[in-house]
Amino acid sequence: MDNELTLLIGEGEKILYAGKPDKRCFIFECIFNPLLPFAIVWGLFDMFFIGAAFSSDKADEAAFFIIPFMALHMMPVWLYLGGALLSFRRYRNTAYIVTDKGIYASGGIIARTYKSKPFAELSHVDLHRGIFDQWFGVGDIITTSAQANPATLNGRRTSTNAGISIDSIADYAEVYKLVKKLQEDIYTDVMYPNDLRPKENHGYKSRYKG
Repeated sequence: MDNELTLLIGEGEKILYAGKPDKRCFIFECIFNPLLPFAIVWGLFDMFFIGAAFSSDKADEAAFFIIPFMALHMMPVWLYLGGALLSFRRYRNTAYIVTDKGIYASGGIIARTYKSKPFAELSHVDLHRGIFDQWFGVGDIITTSAQANPATLNGRRTSTNAGISIDSIADYAEVYKLVKKLQEDIYTDVMYPNDLRPKENHGYKSRYKG
């Protein structure tokens, strides 16, 4: 269990699940990501251009210009390689915790990030299994927030309904059922506050109390 991630858990919360992604699937998805074909094509084009420049009669004169320029021009390739090489560090920083009140997750490569979402703010829970997920026998639990969270995109203030994803875990079916039940029970209690919110709220067709 991630000791630093547990610091986010509130007093009285009960941990129902704690885990990490499947290492093999996590690394494969980091390496074979959508940027891979683009990086290969970009790198082959640049290597062809470099080879053509150095095979010319003025190769020595062109080297002073071509090498620094192409090193900068191949930035998409360096970004892909950097992400792939640092995938082990990203895996080490990734962890998930589910309590009876919400979901907590950590991640990041250089700087470590921590985030949480209470079930009262989650409106949907979905299960996703991509090619590598099916290959390694794992799955992703994807949640959607009912509230729009502020964000900045290209200098403009916008909003997003992103929740928290629990990616590439082996016991995905059990965790999905757990998260789905807690989200439905708590979210319906918030949306349908029956009994004028007495000390014990009976909810709306919900077995959750607390």
